Amino acid sequence: MNLLDYLPTVPDFPKPGIMFKDISPLLADHKAFAYAIEQLYDLSRGYKFDYLLGIEARGFIFATALAQATKKGLVLARKPNKLPKQVFSKAYGLEYGQDALQLQQDILPRDAKVLVIDDVLATGGTLIAAANLVEQAGGHVAGAVVLLEISDLLGSAKLTSANIQSKSLIKI
Repeated sequence: MNLLDYLPTVPDFPKPGIMFKDISPLLADHKAFAYAIEQLYDLSRGYKFDYLLGIEARGFIFATALAQATKKGLVLARKPNKLPKQVFSKAYGLEYGQDALQLQQDILPRDAKVLVIDDVLATGGTLIAAANLVEQAGGHVAGAVVLLEISDLLGSAKLTSANIQSKSLIKI
């Protein structure tokens, strides 16, 4: 199955010049989504981890399914002001602006090994911010797994520079 058939490009979204990859058709087709989760599960088997960290919002979808498949706990990196307790925060740059992620301070046990999950690896800023949150919480980043990597944006090189091993199911 070619998963790219389920990931159309939407030009100029969310702003001019951005070529957005839409995961909605992949999610809408239960066979394609199941296949993607099976393949991501296989990629995750190369890491030793106790928890998965899903990045808001689309990373939640894949991390939730993988948490069930791997029988591991799931923690969430949320956008600001979405979590009810004290949080660690990390701002980061996107290819089209700035954003921030937060993680509840009491959600991970000390020295937990965490696999970070997201849908797309572009510039690497989001995954590096999430990894920083894990470290702030006293955990260790086991690695990162993504559905799709946009190779021209060099995100995997930035992850390597930050000592984060990553695997991508699809590279374009």
